[in-house]
Amino acid sequence: MILFIGNALADGNTTKGDGWTSFLMLVAFIAILYFLLMRPQQKRQKQHQELVASIKKGDKVVTNSGIIATVQKIPNDQEIILEIADGVQCKFVKSTIAHKITAEAAATQHQPSSKETASAVDENKSKVSKATDATDESTPVTKSKKAGYRRLPAKKKR
Repeated sequence: MILFIGNALADGNTTKGDGWTSFLMLVAFIAILYFLLMRPQQKRQKQHQELVASIKKGDKVVTNSGIIATVQKIPNDQEIILEIADGVQCKFVKSTIAHKITAEAAATQHQPSSKETASAVDENKSKVSKATDATDESTPVTKSKKAGYRRLPAKKKR
C-alpha cells in the first residue's frame, strides 16, 4: 500500500481544489466556533451589564459569592453598598451582582431576624439544660472549649 502512495505523489497529479476546500473547512470551523462559544458568551455578558445598570436602591440581590442582600446605596458606577444583615453594610463592586431577586422569589425566602434567632438559641439552651438535669448526677462534669459542658463516663470498679 505504501508503494501506491509513493507512486501517486511521484506523478504530481494533485487536484486544484485542495487549496479551496482547506480554506472553506477553516472558515466553517471558525463559524461553528463563533456560534457555539463566542456569541452565547457575548449575549450573557450583555444581559449582565443590563442587570447591573438596572439595579436601584431597595432591590434584593444575590452576589457571585452567594450573599443575599438589599441595595442601600449606589455611590458611583462601579461600587454598591449592600445590607447583608440588620445594620451590617458592606461595599461591593457592582459587577459581582449575580442576579436580582424578584418580589415573588423574595416572598418565598424567609431570613430569620435577630429576634427569631435569639429565641431559637434560648430554646436550644433550655433543651440542653433539661437534658443535663435528667442525666445521672453521680458522674462528674467537665468543661471543654469545643464541646461545652459534658458528663464524664463513670469509672469502672476493679
